[in-house]
Amino acid sequence: MDPLRRRNVDDDTPPPLAPPIQNPGPPRRAAAAAAGPQQHPLRRRLRRFILLTNLLKRPVINLIFALVMLSFIAYSGGWYLSQLVPAYRYLTPSASSKKYDLEVKKLTQADMEVDPTKGSGSGVVGEVRGHWDFDDGRKWTTREEFLKPESKALNWVNVMLGNGGPEPNLSGGMIPAVAPPFGMTRWSPQTRENYVSMCPYNQTDTKFHGFIGTHQPAIWMGESGPAQISGGLGQVVTDFEARGLPFSREDEYASANYYRNLLDAGKEGKIEVEMTASSRVGHMRYTFDRSQEGGSPHVVVQASRRSWILHGDQPDAKVPYFPKGFIQIDEGRQEVYGWNDERQDHVLVGEELPAHNFKAYFVARFSQPWRAAGVSYEGKVKKGVLSGEGEVLAGWVQFGEDVKQVEVRLGVSFISVEQARRNIDLEIPDSQTLVETSQQTRSAWSEKLDLLSVSGATPQNLTVLYSSFAHTLVYPYEISENTGTSSSPSWSYYSGYLDEVVSGISYSGYSIWDTFRAQTAWLLLVAPERVGAMITSMLQDYKEGGWLPMWKNLVETNIMVGTHADSIIAQAMNAGVKDFDWDLAWEAVKKDAFVPPDRDTELQFGDREEGTPQEVRAGLTEYMKLGYVAADLHEESGSRTLDYAYDDHAAAMVADHVGDHDTAKFLRFRAGNYKTLWNRQTGHMEARNSDGSWAGYERGWTEGDHWAYSLDVMHDVPGLIELMGGNASFIDFLDRHFEGGHNLHTNEPSHHIPYLYIFAGAPHKSQEWVRSLGRSEYNHTAGGLSGNEDCGQMSAWYMFSALGFYPVDPAKASYVLSSPYFDQITLRLPNTTKPLIINARGASHGSVYVMGLKINDQVWTGIEVDHATLIQGGKWDWDLESTPQVRGV
Repeated sequence: MDPLRRRNVDDDTPPPLAPPIQNPGPPRRAAAAAAGPQQHPLRRRLRRFILLTNLLKRPVINLIFALVMLSFIAYSGGWYLSQLVPAYRYLTPSASSKKYDLEVKKLTQADMEVDPTKGSGSGVVGEVRGHWDFDDGRKWTTREEFLKPESKALNWVNVMLGNGGPEPNLSGGMIPAVAPPFGMTRWSPQTRENYVSMCPYNQTDTKFHGFIGTHQPAIWMGESGPAQISGGLGQVVTDFEARGLPFSREDEYASANYYRNLLDAGKEGKIEVEMTASSRVGHMRYTFDRSQEGGSPHVVVQASRRSWILHGDQPDAKVPYFPKGFIQIDEGRQEVYGWNDERQDHVLVGEELPAHNFKAYFVARFSQPWRAAGVSYEGKVKKGVLSGEGEVLAGWVQFGEDVKQVEVRLGVSFISVEQARRNIDLEIPDSQTLVETSQQTRSAWSEKLDLLSVSGATPQNLTVLYSSFAHTLVYPYEISENTGTSSSPSWSYYSGYLDEVVSGISYSGYSIWDTFRAQTAWLLLVAPERVGAMITSMLQDYKEGGWLPMWKNLVETNIMVGTHADSIIAQAMNAGVKDFDWDLAWEAVKKDAFVPPDRDTELQFGDREEGTPQEVRAGLTEYMKLGYVAADLHEESGSRTLDYAYDDHAAAMVADHVGDHDTAKFLRFRAGNYKTLWNRQTGHMEARNSDGSWAGYERGWTEGDHWAYSLDVMHDVPGLIELMGGNASFIDFLDRHFEGGHNLHTNEPSHHIPYLYIFAGAPHKSQEWVRSLGRSEYNHTAGGLSGNEDCGQMSAWYMFSALGFYPVDPAKASYVLSSPYFDQITLRLPNTTKPLIINARGASHGSVYVMGLKINDQVWTGIEVDHATLIQGGKWDWDLESTPQVRGV
């Protein structure tokens, strides 16, 4: 764990951390072991600074040294200067540096009853406060109509949370996007080019280049078919860099349903830009405030652009890539329409999944007629040319000087131009106002986020809680489109596997290696109506492409390891989800478990290796023969072995559900293969070579190291405890893991680890660490995520932990108990008559340790709760104390 991890501002207690260790790899999959860990050079300098200052005990010397290093780092990279103040707070001496300090800020009644919409805000006439102050200098007031319908939850959502820091190692990978939950296209202000390792917006930037309708599902994944639009005054400028206009933070308002900014066009005047969106359509409004000498207003629609492909996982290794595009300016329709074929991840999987015919189509419909129009290539404007095809292609329309305001509806489709036009008519028809679109999207968010209410939380806590909730409801995202009418819908989607349009409901953005751990379980609670369709979508991928997805970005990308779709299917079956084909699901899962990928004995399937077949369980050939994946034959072999053992456990459950008990029995036996990696001499898991020799503790791991993966046996914790020598030895290992600074919450293999103490009879240590991590790894600011969000997994961990339980073994659809964060949390579960009411008096004031728990007035002595009990709702009464307790284990 890294001392740079920032905390909620109400927590002045230094976390119980030893000096940091080096992160074993970049945030999206570790590089090959031989290459060693990679870090941004300034990040390395800052780590050295922290290590050195931890060694200095005398305050005067410490201060002088810190000032010298601050000057050096400021010279090296100015961004770090702004980060060292919160970082330095970790360096102050503590009387108990290795023990969690229970002292927390005492909450006042005012803290717990604050209303973020009350107060003067910036004092702008005609505006009210739209959300809490997120300490970033941005505008927090807006017109009241953009706060309808009323939503207590949305007042706390910080859409900038997770966007802080230079990309990619210090960013959560989030953007201030506007779209409804699971929306097909997320509309965001654009301040930079986006590609693998770079998001289109960063809160440290000061120039606005337009709006982008993005389909980039995570910072370490590629963009597919973006739609881009920008407005300007005076001379028509289409070049991306040249068209950027300065803005001030105090003029920028951002929320989940509405974005507004004021751009400085210099001597030409100013432009107010506003944006809201539906799932497949962006709704923009440009208000042009021309100066006396200002020129005519114009709008640019980018068809194709210079893009970038990342070969490997180092951002500096990007190379230019020039997708094709087409554009047509249609004065009769008052539309600009076209397509592009950009798909940055096309290099990852070979000709097996070509998706050669992929195109993203767009239609931009204008509210005002224009007086001039044209296209541009490479930023060179051609007036009067109304169509074009090629690279770095844009279209533009210019309005009369008397035009003050223009609205644009920009529909997007993966099917056709006509479908993009239909999407506008269905989702944001010409008669619908910008305010009505905002209210439509705000209603969709409110329907979910207002399921949750909490007592005993500070404004900072509430911001983390509701922003996290929102983050869990973005992926996977819809890619099916209504090809019928509003009264008689008919759904179709572009299948990249078949390279054609087919009927059905489909989703993309499946970051399954991340999300199977907790985010999919969270969707079972708060969006159960989506789960069956999401699994059906995965089964369609199996029928069309031959395998269940691992990391689907329109098609499979081979990112990450393991076939954890097996776990998601087992989880849904155990939770009682019926609306998908269970027999087909077993067919797909069984193939994962027993059929190696093509060329399994020829390829190593390295991280981001290009042109390979679908990876699925790479190394399954030797796994079935040796009981492990061999490090000399396949990359990331240690992680693969442990993941395949877990997936065998999940597959066994699926087999049992459909009556194939003999196969289930065999798979349960094979799920014990994790034991083949236990090295008794070192006391850690270790990858092995094909001859049985140990490969070395550094080799074979994915986004983790031998510490994290020694604890990566989520399905058989009792067996792991026995392997390690019993409860006392297991607790000692966990203590050394945490106190030695080995727990890296930034990456998912560490997420279940704090919950493991309870299995060995030390629940108080789970309770300590879960509470500590909730403080140290999350806060309410743009830098509020210690690692990449990874399609909602980081936030799902926080949501479950705040409630007081977590799915350690997600396939099982059960939840291991810890301790709630707040005095009371109420979650109204869809399709359940009784809300889940969690009473934990004292939790908000430092009471962490559990004396007892009653569920619906019945004493609960177990360490887990199953899904059936959870979704009944009812009242959970926790008895908490401020000193360690051992209850009924």
